[in-house]
Amino acid sequence: MARSGSASPAPANRLPSLRQLRYLVELGDRLNFRAAAQACFVTQSTLSAGVQELESVLGVQLVERSTRSVRLTSAGKEIAHRARALIAQAHDLVATALSAGEPLASSARLGVIPTIAPFLLPRALPALRRRFPRLRLFLREDLTERLLERLRAGQLDFALIALPYDTGDLEVRSLFKDEFSFVAPAGDPLARPKAVPVEALDGREVVLLEEGHCLRDHALAACGRSDLHGDAAVEATSLPTLLQMVEGGLGVTLLPRIALQAGILNGTSLVARPFEKNVPARTLALVTRRTSGRIAELDLLARLVRAHAAPAARTRTRRRT
Repeated sequence: MARSGSASPAPANRLPSLRQLRYLVELGDRLNFRAAAQACFVTQSTLSAGVQELESVLGVQLVERSTRSVRLTSAGKEIAHRARALIAQAHDLVATALSAGEPLASSARLGVIPTIAPFLLPRALPALRRRFPRLRLFLREDLTERLLERLRAGQLDFALIALPYDTGDLEVRSLFKDEFSFVAPAGDPLARPKAVPVEALDGREVVLLEEGHCLRDHALAACGRSDLHGDAAVEATSLPTLLQMVEGGLGVTLLPRIALQAGILNGTSLVARPFEKNVPARTLALVTRRTSGRIAELDLLARLVRAHAAPAARTRTRRRT
């Protein structure tokens, strides 16, 4: 049944717990008690009781409950927003204490975008395990926007993304440039010369990833376009699907160097050609919160990735040109 009125004023000497705040944040994200409880690894009744305790402590109604729906009140939304920052700061406090003893000797949650993860991580992770054997690394693959949301909420410690992207108030460590190459079927006229002028893409159907992938934005910028229009525009949900479309004659595409080095074209009839000049590129980067207490660890990770990915990229780029 829907609740009416507001809770009693909060006692001056009582403060909400991080557990209660997390329950509210998860409930605000999912607007479903069962799903929120599963995310918190507790029973639905435990989460419901925790939210009610929070309302009692704060003296205000946070959740509108009915038999059909759940929603946060205006106060609930504001408090959930502030709770995210408090939870992130609590994680940062613990991380600061742990890293003060020995950096990268506990756990770390790393988010990586899909157009980087399968190509760079196989080169970097073995070195990371050798250098920091006590590190327990938890990986999450997702789009840039969602990774940065999780990072700011304290659900991730670091994120490996591609620039340019608006990182706001995050701490950023650029790693290296990842150049784009032209990719097309072997019989395409632009696949015959050793290098392709960027201007040659004008008027060509360029197959890209769907909206939300930063690789799409980088490729559009490389083509000198702000968007694709018309019925002929084709979008893919993943890089393997994108390659199938290009093989099927639906257009040409641009791929980053790290994907080509990892052998993404193996087993296809496609060829890659470098661009002649003004070579389009993205910049890989590691980011974290400035308040995380893990800036020194960010620097260690950045140095390791540069050492085990950037040199190989530069060497192979020279061989292809």
